[in-house]
Amino acid sequence: MFSKRSDGRLVREIEPFQKIMPYIMKTRTDSMNMFEENITCESMDSYIDEKKEQGIELGYLHIMIAAVVRLIALRPQLNRFVMRGRIYTRPKIWVSFVVHQSLRGDGAGTTIKLAFEGTESILEIGEKINEAILKETSKKTEENATDKVARLIMGIPGPMIRFVVNTLMFMDRHNALPKAVMEASPFHTSFFITNLKSLGINHIYHHVYEFGTTGLFLAIGKEKRMPVSQGSHITVRKCMGFGLVSDERFCDGLYFARSLKMLKKFLRNPALLETPLEAKVEDVR
Repeated sequence: MFSKRSDGRLVREIEPFQKIMPYIMKTRTDSMNMFEENITCESMDSYIDEKKEQGIELGYLHIMIAAVVRLIALRPQLNRFVMRGRIYTRPKIWVSFVVHQSLRGDGAGTTIKLAFEGTESILEIGEKINEAILKETSKKTEENATDKVARLIMGIPGPMIRFVVNTLMFMDRHNALPKAVMEASPFHTSFFITNLKSLGINHIYHHVYEFGTTGLFLAIGKEKRMPVSQGSHITVRKCMGFGLVSDERFCDGLYFARSLKMLKKFLRNPALLETPLEAKVEDVR
């Protein structure tokens, strides 16, 4: 119906083989690649302790989000998404994640969605995350935009909910979804992340959603001690596992592989993220 979207621009300079892939693999569930990695925790723990002494509260979640934001800023193809066979690139870097007011109950929690330019340091990103979490966990009755949209839809009579959701999905596929809905939707995001470490369980491979534009989903798991190769020696070290599910249609496997190597470098040395970028790398036209 329309070629323009408020959350992205059409990418035109694409290799022919890559351009045809979204027509072969029509859905994100067709296109999911799953990746698993274990990162040793010593450098992250030391960095977290160092910042705590300075009065700065950071955790594994902050480091992971900052690392992925920096990665996407340097590897812009990771900030693409597919809609009706066309590949788009986002103007900003969005992250969505769920927070709970308490881990003692069975409440579903609320979803936070933040936007970054990609040039921010880990300290700037951490501060923004902490402010958003504090705001969501301290309020009693006020809802954020995501919760308001969900409550509005669920206030519709049961038989009409499927019709409304299908209508929204149709509008999204045809680039007619209102900007306000996209901004409130946690599914229109560069990457979604879940911190299963806080629940005391291992990481999982979380599906990417068919609704919205999510192309990357990360799950952080509980730390555990495991054997690690160090040259000709094997040592047992504390490691954090994470699982990544990606939509492979918007960039090729080599690009993903090199990007993941860069991500591991940031996680093994979070101090690299303290220096802001002068400018993010722009995607092709």
